[in-house]
Amino acid sequence: MEPLRVTIWNEYLHELEHDVVGNLYPDGIHGALASAVHEHHPTAEVATATLRQPDHGLSDELLARTDVLVWWGHKAHAEVSDAWADKVHQAVLAGMGLVMLHSGHVSKPFRRVMGTNCSLKWREADEKERLWNLQPAHPILAGIPDMFELAEEEMYGERFDVPEPDELLMLSWFQGGEVFRSLCTWRRGHARVVYFRPGHETYPTYHHPHVRRIIANACAWARRRVSIDTVKSPMTAAIERVPNEGKEHV
Repeated sequence: MEPLRVTIWNEYLHELEHDVVGNLYPDGIHGALASAVHEHHPTAEVATATLRQPDHGLSDELLARTDVLVWWGHKAHAEVSDAWADKVHQAVLAGMGLVMLHSGHVSKPFRRVMGTNCSLKWREADEKERLWNLQPAHPILAGIPDMFELAEEEMYGERFDVPEPDELLMLSWFQGGEVFRSLCTWRRGHARVVYFRPGHETYPTYHHPHVRRIIANACAWARRRVSIDTVKSPMTAAIERVPNEGKEHV
């Protein structure tokens, strides 16, 4: 199998504007995510892209050669152009895997892929999150224990306005009492889509070994398997002769 080709997209704003975030992620959140992928997939080809780069660091060629796109966004969803959100959506439908992280749940690409508002309840109170492994045999959860805790995280609570997941892999409980579907998968078009909840920028979540392994596992699981353009609906010739083949369509 060819090396896994991963593109990691990050706003890269918090790290530049707030010392607490910059100190946690001196190479940017995208840098921490890239190191997580390389840690578990040493031969992977990892590219990064950020919001304020020309075309948000994206190109048609980059999307075409990306097996899986990892996306982190939070404060600037509206700055992502509709044109590039549409291109990401179409790339997913054509077979590119998508791993959406944390506040990316309300990003333009994820809302397009889900077809819903993707809203939820939230709270920032430095509270403990306990993540429960519901499907230990699933490849995304390989090497992950039955349960692990994050000492401090942002709370996300139900109801999470997304289509019923094809697979619910992890459930979170928060110190304030809420629960949340924190690791979900869907099939969209020819692609696999993953949503993974943890990752608020002011906490060291992306340095946690289990979080890093889940993201790396998700990249391998969601990787592109085919590339099929689904925009057009081509007319096709019959395999066997049919009486009215070539008849003008009205």
